[in-house]
Amino acid sequence: MKKNIAIVAGGDSSEVVVSLKSAAGLESFMDKERYNIYIVTIVGKCWQVELSDTEKIAIDKNDFSFTKDGIKTVFDFAYITIHGTPGENGILQGYFDLIGLPYSCCGVLAAALTFNKFACNTYLKSFGVKVAESLVLRKGQTVNGNEVALKIGFPCFVKPNVGGSSFGVTKVKDIEQVQPAIAHAFNEGEEVMIEAYMAGTELTCGIYKTKTKAQVLPVTEVVSENEFFDYDAKYKGQVQEITPARISDALTERVQKLTSAIYDILGCKGIVRIDYIISEGEVINLLEVNTTPGMTTTSFIPQQVAAAGLDIKDVMTEIIENELN
Repeated sequence: MKKNIAIVAGGDSSEVVVSLKSAAGLESFMDKERYNIYIVTIVGKCWQVELSDTEKIAIDKNDFSFTKDGIKTVFDFAYITIHGTPGENGILQGYFDLIGLPYSCCGVLAAALTFNKFACNTYLKSFGVKVAESLVLRKGQTVNGNEVALKIGFPCFVKPNVGGSSFGVTKVKDIEQVQPAIAHAFNEGEEVMIEAYMAGTELTCGIYKTKTKAQVLPVTEVVSENEFFDYDAKYKGQVQEITPARISDALTERVQKLTSAIYDILGCKGIVRIDYIISEGEVINLLEVNTTPGMTTTSFIPQQVAAAGLDIKDVMTEIIENELN
């Protein structure tokens, strides 16, 4: 009998549009002969399964099911592709754990930790992972431009501490820009991270592990036409994404080994993508860990899966079956 798979998209952040694109990508990647696939959207308190453009049915939050024409459909597995809250920060994972529904990505702790960039980087630093100098501000806290100049230096990035897709991010070049950038970032969330700028080559590497295998994907080099890899670069094509990256075999191997180590340190699950900056002397610096990476047809992970000579449909099946069995 075919298993029922829910691709869970939406969310309560600015990334909702990206999430819905990822859901469409995932639906196209999954094996329709093997699974019944449904897209479920969660936006605030409105949880619904989208059976068509015109037919949407409310989800019963008691057991994450829906009922149509008196017939109840219960899901066997949830593929979470919400970028941002509540799907990337552990909240939805906790709910699925409570009701006993297997899901695609990291558990509560790893999701909550990686979603908080400052906490994640500080934690990984204790394992010897190199990260940029940074400081965090919570609502009501302030920092003056001189302190930023002294501790972090210019240029630097001011960004929401929790969030993604480069919403609310500013590359700050002088003291005058500090306060407007902080205000802009606070519009996206309760915490703001100020992080030193690292010059170098930006790389990203995907990975997934199952009970029987560890698959580290080829490394992608990111060359943005913009000041940094911002929203327009990510989603409007103002970027070159080169897979495999134009780096030595030795450096590729180091990046892949570090990616695998970080995955294990954090206790990750499913497909994860880790971003880096390679600075002078081939020093590998962590940018961030993405535990629900974008899965649109043009996202990094599908590109890397193809470059590895793998079939994305098979990869999806491996991820799903690893949790079901």
